[in-house]
Amino acid sequence: MQIVLGLLIPFVGTSIGSSAVFLMRKTLDERVEKILLGFASGVMVAASVWSLIIPSIEMAESQNVISWLPSTIGFILGILFLLLLDYLIPKMKKKEECSGKVKKTFIMALAVTLHNIPEGMAVGVCFAGAISGNAGITIAGAMALAIGIAVQNIPEGAIISMPLKSEGMSKVKSFIFGILSGIVEPISAFLTLLITGTIEIILPYLLSFAAGAMIYVVVEELIPESKIEKSFSLGTIGFSVGFLIMMIMDIALG
Repeated sequence: MQIVLGLLIPFVGTSIGSSAVFLMRKTLDERVEKILLGFASGVMVAASVWSLIIPSIEMAESQNVISWLPSTIGFILGILFLLLLDYLIPKMKKKEECSGKVKKTFIMALAVTLHNIPEGMAVGVCFAGAISGNAGITIAGAMALAIGIAVQNIPEGAIISMPLKSEGMSKVKSFIFGILSGIVEPISAFLTLLITGTIEIILPYLLSFAAGAMIYVVVEELIPESKIEKSFSLGTIGFSVGFLIMMIMDIALG
């Protein structure tokens, strides 16, 4: 039961963020948005290090494999995976501009949805590692990662639902599209849990794969978006707070 709850926690964060559309008349205040994006960046970086890369190295050592090799290969593959997505998404944007049938906001929602897949994988991999008992991960540590991702999913859900509302969509429909962007997380987490539970040897690679994908999202999207000309330090402050909170949660609960 605890594992099922852990797999669903990130989706709860997306749902909470999407529900913001019922509370706000227009859009998020720009300064609040920058702080939340910075916070999400800090959470993801800390989670990538303490919940993914370090356990990947430790598990590789327990398997008598060169400790840095699986983490390096998986990390590179995670980066390449997101590079591929970022290559395909502009192609979709170009097609959308020609047809005029799909709004730009839906493309952004699709991008967030695709990026939620490796986050779900990260949760599934961590719980699989905790179940295996020899990956240097505990159930508490996996729960900490799930909670951390849920927290950073809150602004993502709001960033999807609010623009849809501002474009004329009803609050209910905007909320539904927001939560649909997060439904892929528990699905990918569950599927990853099934795979890693059967093929334990790929765990170190999947851990670092998820880390690479998450770091790419942070560097390529979240950090640039967290900057604002007049108050550039807000995103940095949010990043620092998110990083420290996630680091403390992972170490204290792990």
